[in-house]
Amino acid sequence: METRVAVISIIVESPDTVEKLNAVLHEYGEYIIGRMGLPYRKRDISIISVALDAPQNTIAALSGKIGNLPGISVKTAYSGVIGNE
Repeated sequence: METRVAVISIIVESPDTVEKLNAVLHEYGEYIIGRMGLPYRKRDISIISVALDAPQNTIAALSGKIGNLPGISVKTAYSGVIGNE
């Protein structure tokens, strides 16, 4: 199965959604290389980056689920490197 490396950038504007976001990320935990979260208290938001190595359709599904959560913005950047599992 072909996999790609990608980074999902997430901006959380609604603290009420964090629990749901963490549940979605946990669901895809086997594909997550690492994540970094930065609270930006001045603007009352959080900025999260998630690095993944997964099939492209899995990355798209995760990004879509995150994007459907209220108060969250998401963008995905893909690497050109394709690997095989």
